[in-house]
Amino acid sequence: MTAQESFQLVPAVDVVGDEAVRLRQGAFDSVVARAGDPRVLVSAYAEARPPLIHVVDLDGAREGAIRPDLVRALVAAAGTTPIQASGGIRSLGDAETLLEAGAARVVVGTAVLAGDDVLAEFAAALGERLVVAVDARGGRVAAAGWIRSSGLTPEAFAEQCAAAGVGRLLCTAIDRDGTMGGPDLGLLESVRERSGLPVLAAGGIRSEDDLAALEALGLEGAVVGRALLEGAISLPRR
Repeated sequence: MTAQESFQLVPAVDVVGDEAVRLRQGAFDSVVARAGDPRVLVSAYAEARPPLIHVVDLDGAREGAIRPDLVRALVAAAGTTPIQASGGIRSLGDAETLLEAGAARVVVGTAVLAGDDVLAEFAAALGERLVVAVDARGGRVAAAGWIRSSGLTPEAFAEQCAAAGVGRLLCTAIDRDGTMGGPDLGLLESVRERSGLPVLAAGGIRSEDDLAALEALGLEGAVVGRALLEGAISLPRR
């Protein structure tokens, strides 16, 4: 099956060490799929010419350290397809380093949870190259590789992002991530409505019906990992 052309389907490539994997609910001890060399996977996805490829450095997210060489290698593998890079960004300098490594956009979560001033600083410096991660578990936004709770509700954080001038959000339902259990439509709808921003959805997406439901909510697109690896969803070729 192929995704609807009017909806942005963004393939996800999650990397641990030098291997592309999919984790269940972000747990490093729960690998649900392995896909070998991430450069090969990025290159294969790029052949379908998706709007971009979402790359997550899971080691970086856990350790709080970026790997610009990894991003540089995956940018090269993607050819003309833009890379959206995430994982380990803890400062504006980190974000700028990954952009200099060739990423078209960066996804930042933990670093911008420090307060409204930091959010505004990132938004002013990076503009459309910034995507803020709203990673939700148990009604709160998670940080530090999904290990720590920020205490903020996803809706309150989404409102802060909009007020600070952020242009786009990536909202992930952590408990659905890697489960193929279906997206959290209620969470995604509330974050979109409260922020008024373009929102990319992630977590649990398993079928064309899920994509249609997300599009009906007015979301910009979906970041999909396991369902693509297992063939439940296919990338349309443009």
